[in-house]
Amino acid sequence: MITPRPSLWLAPALMLLLAACAGSPDSKQISLELPQLTVPNPAAQAARQTAEQRENARILASYGGVYDDARLHAMVTQLVERLVAASEKPEQTYDVTILNSQAVNAFALPNGQLYVTRGLIALANDKAELASVLAHEMGHVIARHAAIREDQARQAALVSHVVADVLSDPEAGALALAKSKLALAGFSRAQEFEADGIGVGISARAGFDPYGASRFLTDMQRNAEIKSPGNGDIHNSPDFLSNHPATPDRVRNALANARQFSGPGSGERDRNDYLQALDGLVYGEDPSEGFVRGRRFLHPKLGFTFTAPPGFTLDNTAQAVLGLKDGGGEAMRLDTVSVPAEQALTDYLKSGWMDNVDAQSVEALSVSGFPAATATAKGEQWSFRLFAVRFGSDVYRFIFAAKTMTPQADRSFRDAVLSFRRMSLKESQEIKPLRLKIVTVRAGDTVASLAHRMQAGDHPLERFRLINGLGAHDTVKPGELVKIVE
Repeated sequence: MITPRPSLWLAPALMLLLAACAGSPDSKQISLELPQLTVPNPAAQAARQTAEQRENARILASYGGVYDDARLHAMVTQLVERLVAASEKPEQTYDVTILNSQAVNAFALPNGQLYVTRGLIALANDKAELASVLAHEMGHVIARHAAIREDQARQAALVSHVVADVLSDPEAGALALAKSKLALAGFSRAQEFEADGIGVGISARAGFDPYGASRFLTDMQRNAEIKSPGNGDIHNSPDFLSNHPATPDRVRNALANARQFSGPGSGERDRNDYLQALDGLVYGEDPSEGFVRGRRFLHPKLGFTFTAPPGFTLDNTAQAVLGLKDGGGEAMRLDTVSVPAEQALTDYLKSGWMDNVDAQSVEALSVSGFPAATATAKGEQWSFRLFAVRFGSDVYRFIFAAKTMTPQADRSFRDAVLSFRRMSLKESQEIKPLRLKIVTVRAGDTVASLAHRMQAGDHPLERFRLINGLGAHDTVKPGELVKIVE
């Protein structure tokens, strides 16, 4: 967090919040695949390589860069090589990158650049589960889905042109445009199911348990529900679910595909070898992006901390710290911007980066001894309280939004900003990242007792079951390996 990069995802309230900002970062999902085109000449080849390089740079910036773990990279690479040998295109080469992100995601570019986040690796419980995801992404490359998607996008663009320039009947034009977009969306959904089928086939032929896909998809759904409790918005994070069909449909599809190859219990899972490779894996936020601890956010590297308003749940992303209150009626964003030292923060708030700022509301203030300023702004459905705090060479920008800006809500926003302060050296040294620890279940251990050792925030019992692929009534047995978070 606190690196000004293009924003890829925001909860619905925060998407509306940023929509009020003039010149705010693009909040669309990144394009996960580039068009796979026939290159007629060296100039076109160079242009494509440049586009792929730009896409690679954007992916690395959006997902925290590369996670450097030689043992883990070797394990994933060996999995990919085994899958490639069993695929329809064994001549295709893949270059594996593990992304330093807690998001649960994986994707591939048409040139064979294959990405998987450490968050996805941490959630999987055996090689068969991870293989199912990697094979799915290989399926997109094998089926040339990016090129097909590009053709469909061109057709939709043509329809848009006809609607705008040719059709005189607005209703007919709108209907034609809507149909073209629905066709594009439906085809993309079909691509995902096709990739599922290809992926399960590759995994099975490579000797892995073909039911790994259905197990992992189920755990992804559970992970999304834990991540966004109560607000029903589980498809808006930069995770695998946000750009794939609804999980219940995919689970049913994965099971149907797996049954074509064998019954449950067949194929390799290699659970113990897989878990041992995960020992020490960073879990959750990377130290360079700070840490969420309940309502409190701490950034030892940058040396500051603050506490969100009561009832807020924080989400630390590579672009910003995002917050949403229970019920979804209030939201917040904290990011950093560059403001010239000679520019007063009151002037910055009026400089046009957000629309409809009330100039009469702008005032200077001090936050823990640091220069600051605040103002209000009004949108169609949301009211905003803005703060800018100069801390070192950067300016930290707090954007609070409320559907109904009551005096109590406004006061809670102000109190949250006033909690912003410099961390002591001792505080900074004591904050450590969470990591996965692989432990052997001993006699007398239970799911509850092992979960009690977890340091994974709220709902440790639910989190322990999730990261170990355990159902509500499953138990642990002595001698088994399990993950805990320490």
